[in-house]
Amino acid sequence: MNRLILLPGWGLGPAALQPLVDALNGLGLSSELAALPALTSSDPEVWLDELDARLPADCWLGGWSLGGMLAAALAARRGARCQGLLTLASNACFVARAGWPNAMDEQTFAAFRAGCASDAAATLKRFAMLCAQGCSEARALGRQLQQGLPAPDGAQLLAGLDVLATLDNRAALASFAGPQLHLLADADALVPAEAAEALLALLPAGEVDLLEGSGHACVLEQPKTLAALLAEFVHEAGDD
Repeated sequence: MNRLILLPGWGLGPAALQPLVDALNGLGLSSELAALPALTSSDPEVWLDELDARLPADCWLGGWSLGGMLAAALAARRGARCQGLLTLASNACFVARAGWPNAMDEQTFAAFRAGCASDAAATLKRFAMLCAQGCSEARALGRQLQQGLPAPDGAQLLAGLDVLATLDNRAALASFAGPQLHLLADADALVPAEAAEALLALLPAGEVDLLEGSGHACVLEQPKTLAALLAEFVHEAGDD
């Protein structure tokens, strides 16, 4: 039986993904949320070690934003011990670098990190609104994200940002031979839609699709639509 473990994004806690998990389970795809590592290390390998030890093997891995990037890196590490990979609003590199321009520019990211270091609570509230940007009813959606915010832990938040900036999944995505689906949003303020074509070029096999009329918070805005897409992909992969 297929089983999916989903990892949440940076800073906002698991609440944003709960409607998606509920919708997936309602469609018969056994799904559950797993927390991000509560670590102060900025080394992605330390985060992956913790996840690899904690999460069950021989299941599908997935996640939103940072959670999706960690899922992709772990899928590549596990290889045949991972049934497949599903990511939502996740880039191969979150911060732009040589060979990967379709990402957040370094100056914007540095300013965001500095804001988090000086006032984590205020930064998380602004981040929630950024996630909702591009979605219909963006203001209401942003407020909904703010209501689910966990109490901020400054050291862990900064470590998560450093992991987000460091992770480079180009080789991981290219090497993972299992089925993989990556869903981006066309109005995402954090992950450029232009990354979709570059992502697809990395994959040995798999799909990259663009959600129309949605932003980074597509997981909370369109949980039933996303659940149907993900469940269909997992089902078809099992039929191969």
